[in-house]
Amino acid sequence: MSRMGDVLAGFHAAWEFESDSVLIRFERGIRTPKLLQALGERRIPHEAIAAVTLTPGKRGTVVLHAVPRPGADPLMEAAAGQLKDGCDPYRLVLPAERETLAEYYADELRAQLSEGDCGPPDRYLVAAPETPLQFKAYDGKASFDGKSVAFRWFWTGASSAKWKAGDQSFLVTDLSGVEWRSPEVFEGHLRLLRRETPVAQPAQADQDPAAVVFGLGYGPVHESLPFAASVLAAVRSSGAALTPGTVPVNAPVARRDPADIAERIRHLGELHQSGLLTDEEFTMKKAELLAEL
Repeated sequence: MSRMGDVLAGFHAAWEFESDSVLIRFERGIRTPKLLQALGERRIPHEAIAAVTLTPGKRGTVVLHAVPRPGADPLMEAAAGQLKDGCDPYRLVLPAERETLAEYYADELRAQLSEGDCGPPDRYLVAAPETPLQFKAYDGKASFDGKSVAFRWFWTGASSAKWKAGDQSFLVTDLSGVEWRSPEVFEGHLRLLRRETPVAQPAQADQDPAAVVFGLGYGPVHESLPFAASVLAAVRSSGAALTPGTVPVNAPVARRDPADIAERIRHLGELHQSGLLTDEEFTMKKAELLAEL
């Protein structure tokens, strides 16, 4: 039996094995992915773990993976499978020569898991990142104080629809969840899902006053994902979350306002001239916008 307080150190993180949980501490070095640096440390109760695996990794490594139960961790629920392996806080990468030691700890951890605890729990078991939180998106600044989410629009990036709607504030109790799309895909965003709306939310995130858009260095994973997780946890603890398995329905995709597209293309041109966009990025994004006319 492993002793309480035993530590297994790998690349970018160390796992400390406790009687009822695993305390994961992430390194702050420049090689550590920014998301893991931002998380600092996380305590994962045994009841939040569905399984433990040990598999060969890349370039002479092995990977110890504590597979989280669905619905146990607001960060992983908000991420919805979009995290790259290197940013997954539940993976510990070790040199291959430490495989025997890793297998020992994997077996010890498996022995601590309760059978039948694989389904979604009735509450989050892993703590969400603490508030207050804020980040800059492409079209506005998002902030969260634990009770409400505020969006303040930037004149350089916000669509005319958002300018007309004005700056926004949403009480957690009026929300049913969040939709996070990674900025590492081309059209990333954070959308707040409302429990009751007079009309369906626009399908396009840049037209939705309840969403902020990522991209071009704005809304990076290490800032926007912990933010989304914290909001999601607050929504769930308020009792307003969507029941598991329900999916919000958005309005059909609508054509964008030509004046709005012209405004976005002008802004892209400014970014291109200032060197923030390559020729290829400018051409591709411009073509995408024109295709929506």
